Amino acid sequence: MRAQLTAQVTAHLTALAALVLAQSVLAQLAPRDPTSPAGSGGASNPALVGTVPDGPPPKLPDGTPDLSGVWVGSGPIGDISMGVVPGDELVLLPAAKALMDSRMAADDPEARCLPTGVPRIAPYPWRIAQVPAYGKATHLFFLYEGNIHSFRQIFMDGREHPDDLEASWYGHSVGHWEGETLVIETVGFNDLFWFDFVGHPHTTQLRTVERYTRTKIGELEVVTTIYDAGAYAKPFTVKFTHTLRPGWELMEYICNENNQDVEHIRGPAGL
Repeated sequence: MRAQLTAQVTAHLTALAALVLAQSVLAQLAPRDPTSPAGSGGASNPALVGTVPDGPPPKLPDGTPDLSGVWVGSGPIGDISMGVVPGDELVLLPAAKALMDSRMAADDPEARCLPTGVPRIAPYPWRIAQVPAYGKATHLFFLYEGNIHSFRQIFMDGREHPDDLEASWYGHSVGHWEGETLVIETVGFNDLFWFDFVGHPHTTQLRTVERYTRTKIGELEVVTTIYDAGAYAKPFTVKFTHTLRPGWELMEYICNENNQDVEHIRGPAGL
């Protein structure tokens, strides 16, 4: 009798263990939000994701649009050509096309935790912050969770680009308002970052003009024109939309720590 009872208990425990294992496997296979902030639990955590209200975009006391908040974007991550606006076309010069065709996926600077440059954006949240918080802005900062916790500084105080710029990943940015739209011009880029995973290149001649419009409370439209006579036959414009994430905070995400991606990346640059 005792042996029969022991066998029944063992069978129940075995079945329970199998059920727990199956649930664990299913949980690992469940699709995850590709733009979830590292460590936050992502969009599946109702405690972190607030409802985006409808209505017109908010404004600051001085009447300028308030762009502050945490945003998640669909910018040129995979292939910048997918965002080219109707009527425009992306035309690579022969040398730039040859460079793009020669690029290997493992050489993508973004995969090696280096800055994404402009207009590329990593699939992680980022925050717009204004200084001072109220009144006429002198600076805007774009704070990025992804890659190396990098940031962009946009000067809003009327200054011009200096003549002795040192080439950098994010360049030198000056901004101004045109009605409801923030216009940012950036020059002084290095030629190290890629525009996307497929390896669209640029040169140090690159100049970008970005136009940020908060079309409603939860939506930020970004239209960017690329000027680079060293890599492209003519300027072209891309358009992407970013979404507000109420309740999210930027998490500490140090890409350089335990970066195991690069060794698994094989083949030519691509999606």
